[in-house]
Amino acid sequence: MTLPSAEELRAARLRAVLVSLVVGVTLCLVKFGAWLITDSSAVLSDALESIVNVVAALFALGSLSFATRPADPSHPYGHGKVEFLSSGFEGGLVAFAAMVIVYQAAEALWAGHRLNSIGDGVILIAAAGVGNAVLGWYLVRSGRRIHSPAVEADGLHVLSDFWTSAGVVVGLALVWLTGWHVIDPLVAVVVGVNLGWMGTRIVRRAVGGLLDESDLELLSRLVDAFNRVENPGVIAIHRLRAIRFGGVAHIDAHLVVPRSWTVEEAHDVANRFEQSVIEHVGHHAEINFHLDPCRSTECGECGRDPRARQRHEAGRRLWTLEEVTGEAMPERLAS
Repeated sequence: MTLPSAEELRAARLRAVLVSLVVGVTLCLVKFGAWLITDSSAVLSDALESIVNVVAALFALGSLSFATRPADPSHPYGHGKVEFLSSGFEGGLVAFAAMVIVYQAAEALWAGHRLNSIGDGVILIAAAGVGNAVLGWYLVRSGRRIHSPAVEADGLHVLSDFWTSAGVVVGLALVWLTGWHVIDPLVAVVVGVNLGWMGTRIVRRAVGGLLDESDLELLSRLVDAFNRVENPGVIAIHRLRAIRFGGVAHIDAHLVVPRSWTVEEAHDVANRFEQSVIEHVGHHAEINFHLDPCRSTECGECGRDPRARQRHEAGRRLWTLEEVTGEAMPERLAS
C-alpha cells in the first residue's frame, strides 16, 4: 500500500478546511435569513451555531497551515500538536454558543413571542440541515483518512449542527400544527444542552491529545501488524508506546532478540521489522526499537529444550495488547 506524501496530506487537509469554510458561510447566511423571517429562538440557536462553524474553520485553516510544517531543530517531533489546540478552541466555542442559546431561549420563554412565516423557515432550515449532513460526513471521513484531529473535530461539530437543524424543523412543525408557540424556545433549550455536551466531548479529546493520551486504535493496529508481518528472531515485544498527531505516529517499543546475535544482526532485523510494520499499519510513522537480549534467568527454555532456541530465532508467534504494552519482559517467550 502506497502512503500519500506529506505534501499530499497537507493539500488534503487544507482542501477539507476550505470546503468547510465556504459551505459554512453559505449555510450561516441561509439560517440567519430563516431567523429574520420567522423570529424563532430555535432558528436563532441554529444560526448562532453556524457562526461557530465559520470561526472554527478560520481557526483550523491557520492551525493546519502551521501543523503541516516539517520538523526542525526546535520542534523535532513536528508541529502537529497545534491541531489539538484548534480542536479544543472549537470545542470551547461550541460550549460558549450553547450558553448563549440557553440564555436567549430563557428570555423568549419569559417574554413570550409569536413566530412568523413558519413554512418558509422550515424549508430553509431543512435545506441547510441537509447541507450540514453532507459537509459533516465529508469532514469526518477526510479527517480520519488523513489523521487530522482538527478536521475530524470540525466534522463532528457540523454533524451535530445537522441534528440541531433537524430538531429545529421538528419544533417549527409542531408550532405550526398545534399553535403552541412556547415549543419554540423549549426546542432552543434542548439544542443548547446538546451543544454543550458536544463541546465538552471535543475539548476532552483535545486535552487528551495534548497530554499524549494513548491511542488505543493505533495500538491495536500495531499489535495486529506485529502478529501478521514476518518477525524472525523477534522473541518478544514489550513497553510499546504510541501517540499520533500531525498525520505522523510516533512509536517506541522494546524488542527481545537472541543474545547470541551480533549488534549488526539485531540492527538489520529491527530495521526490516520496522519497515514491515509501517507498511502493514498504512500510516506515516517514526518507530524507535530498543533491543534487549533474551536472558536465561527470565526464560530457561533454551537450557531445557534444545529446540527452544530454534523456535525463538524463527519468531512467528502471537502477542496480545497487554503483553506488548507491559513494562516487564513477558514471561512466555516461546510459541
